[in-house]
Amino acid sequence: MALAALSLSLQFARFRDAARHRAALPRHQVARWIRHALDADGEITVRIVDAEEGQQLNREFRGKDYATNVLTFDYAQSPVVMADLVLCAPVVAREAKEQRKTLAAHYAHLLVHGTLHAQGWDHETGEADAEAMEAREIEILARLGIKNPY
Repeated sequence: MALAALSLSLQFARFRDAARHRAALPRHQVARWIRHALDADGEITVRIVDAEEGQQLNREFRGKDYATNVLTFDYAQSPVVMADLVLCAPVVAREAKEQRKTLAAHYAHLLVHGTLHAQGWDHETGEADAEAMEAREIEILARLGIKNPY
């Protein structure tokens, strides 16, 4: 199976412990994880932020006043998937620890999750949609050698 082409911008905000997150996210791995989740060529920006920026974006764009693990801003799905994926480093680190996963494995899951959102997948529209999205994530992660995150 040929993978989609990807134009990737990987950005890190300045925050405490940024070096640890940068080490868990080598550019070639981030590109690999996203490409496996793309059904079409993509132009994706991934930005790793602190809790303050994550909370501000979630409040401004979703009306939820807390930092969440990943926010997807999708701009186009065809002919090229264009999106920004914003991941909140402290939330991702906390969840990885709670779920007994490596930081890299949790980032891989969230990048796949966000990339699926950018293509129209939605787990908040009903149980059937949530189950379909989870099944797709599990399938993609298995191809990447990452165990079922659920």
